[in-house]
Amino acid sequence: MLSVHTSPLDQPGTGDAGGMNVYVLELSRALAARGARVEVFTRATSSDLPETVVLPGTSADGSEMTRDESREVLLADEAPAGVVPPILVHHVPAGPFERLDKNDLPGVLCGMAAGVLRSEAARRPGWYDVVHSHYWLSGQVGRIAADRWEVPLVHTAHTLARVKNAALAPGDDAEPAARVLGEEQVVSEADALVASTPAEARELVELYGADPARVHVVEPGVDLRRFTPGDRDEARRELGLPTDRDVVLFAGRVQALKAPDVLVRALGVLRAQGRPVPLLVVLGGPSGRSTAVRELQALASVCGVADDVVVRPPAARDELATWYRAADVVAMPSRSESFGLVAAEAQATGVPVVAAAVGGLRSIVDDGVSGLLVAGHDPQRWADVLADLLADPERLARYAAAARTSSERFGWEAAADQVLKVYEVAREG
Repeated sequence: MLSVHTSPLDQPGTGDAGGMNVYVLELSRALAARGARVEVFTRATSSDLPETVVLPGTSADGSEMTRDESREVLLADEAPAGVVPPILVHHVPAGPFERLDKNDLPGVLCGMAAGVLRSEAARRPGWYDVVHSHYWLSGQVGRIAADRWEVPLVHTAHTLARVKNAALAPGDDAEPAARVLGEEQVVSEADALVASTPAEARELVELYGADPARVHVVEPGVDLRRFTPGDRDEARRELGLPTDRDVVLFAGRVQALKAPDVLVRALGVLRAQGRPVPLLVVLGGPSGRSTAVRELQALASVCGVADDVVVRPPAARDELATWYRAADVVAMPSRSESFGLVAAEAQATGVPVVAAAVGGLRSIVDDGVSGLLVAGHDPQRWADVLADLLADPERLARYAAAARTSSERFGWEAAADQVLKVYEVAREG
């Protein structure tokens, strides 16, 4: 696995960490549970990071491996029956450890590729069977590694520049031409492309000229054991939220692409019209501009809803499930979304989702069944949709019940099974 610009060990919801981090980590775990040996390579962003982190596997009895047990499995040619092998996460030094903008990362890809190749050189010949790259930067490194090792390159884009540029927020910067060219190169050379939704598959073919025969749709999974329905009032008491007020939750990076400003403006519309205003909880940190959170809070003041917007830092996975359970509605006004993991997780906890009708959100949210899809980003429209839904407890309850049922088609086990089939197709081709 190549995840160059962000580590699967990073906390999602701030900086460059998001759904892709969860995807790489959970898919790796599900593949390991099927006996695959998985090694993840990511760029080191601190001199304090260990060269390699070992994520323990499990013994045949289901218990977590000790360090010595992990070492024995790693040294063996094959893991014993019933054993889930450990996962290795390698931190590769490439360029400055800190203060390197994502747009500057193409300049360190040669160093990243050299570090990955050096690691393989210490293995026996033919150690790796497949290279699976995530995001275009990883795809550039993957092209070199797969060619050198004579193994197939499987690529998951996660986001595409041409799609993002077609849905820019006012004032947002367009993705550079170098990224578009880089994506074209990876799409052209990958032996297989994994798309999260049929919409993404069409975009790869129509916008990047991908061979349809090499594009495989594999829906990402959700941890259905962690994200389960629970008591809303109990969750709110645990988090210090009021139990007598409607709560709308936004979970994700605070950036123009995710459009939390649309929700703040919608609350301002409700306040100006004298309608009930829910509490908006923004669970996330800045991405790109370090001032993004302060700017959102300033917008709330301008809109007259400063007391109705609560910003909290990103939450660990178990705590995130509690935040979902505490909400009446999870809102995703994103301008572009290749999949929309937050929507799938929220529905798994039995919470309706109100989402922009873009990208993968159209595949996850069953409009009028598990939630609502909103066309466009007009604050008035969002205000009307949220207010009408929150004022209708019967409809909320109906959507909540359907949300969990809808989410049950997502599972990392099923995703891993399909990805293993893609690997086999790529190797045979």
